[in-house]
Amino acid sequence: MKAIVIEEFGGPDKLHEQSVPEPKIDANQILIKLYATSVNPVDTKIREGAMGAAAGNFPLILGGDVAGIVKEVGDNVSRFKLRDPVFARPRKFGTYAQYVAVDADVAAIKPDNISYEEAAAVPLAGLTAWQALVDHGKVKAGDKVLIHAGAGGVGSMAIQIAKHLGAEVASTAGSENEQLVKSLGADTFIDYKKEDFSEILSDYDMVLDTMGGDVQHKSFQVLKPGGHLVSLLEKPDENLAKDLGVHTAHFMMEPKGDQLEKLADLIKHGKLKPVIDSTYWLNEQGVRDAHEKSESHHVKGKIVLREK
Repeated sequence: MKAIVIEEFGGPDKLHEQSVPEPKIDANQILIKLYATSVNPVDTKIREGAMGAAAGNFPLILGGDVAGIVKEVGDNVSRFKLRDPVFARPRKFGTYAQYVAVDADVAAIKPDNISYEEAAAVPLAGLTAWQALVDHGKVKAGDKVLIHAGAGGVGSMAIQIAKHLGAEVASTAGSENEQLVKSLGADTFIDYKKEDFSEILSDYDMVLDTMGGDVQHKSFQVLKPGGHLVSLLEKPDENLAKDLGVHTAHFMMEPKGDQLEKLADLIKHGKLKPVIDSTYWLNEQGVRDAHEKSESHHVKGKIVLREK
């Protein structure tokens, strides 16, 4: 089968199209014929070598989202049948390929009111947002939630999920994304280029930190005692958290099929919609261009790769 691989760490020019063996599934897996995948910031980090040996062995296939149809079903799998439309965040990276082996317990049926391209934009970003807000942030109706970088892949999902949970949402983004962030449900918009959120907001129950550094440090200031600071990039200062009486969490998303089904239900009922920045073909040049776009840090929502 065709796949886009790297055989050494480096820039987008290290991405090459190559013929590789089709995956073999075990009894608890399904084989998905891929129609679309997406580019996540972690993909470019792996490509550059920031994840080191943990990324896997060369040749290495990147990609953490898959949407397509079931081509093969493992002997122990009863939830899916041949040709089911599905999407998933596999436990292992490797979705820049025509076929992807996925543990059945992390997959879900694709909602019929979105395309495969839209479905491919959901799993990694959507599950990250859900786990940040629900599992770690303990967000409930009436809470005040600050979401940094609300126009990004995770941020755009998090705003919608927080509103579904009944929260009042503030979000930071550039002025060019104000209309988008508000359309997703943000009650308060803060232009990070012109305004200091820590001087505007106070008594918040939860902050989703997608930035780290100075943004994370200032985020402590807007939390009420007992509030939650949830970080995706770097571990928050535990001593500062203790002094202020707030909870902190730093986590990596875990693929969970039951949570993906909850996201699918929100999509089905019009409560959640992925934001697509741009779409490229799943070939050597398309993936290189998509990685360059991702590294520009001017992406609204997600970048999608489509298989011909």
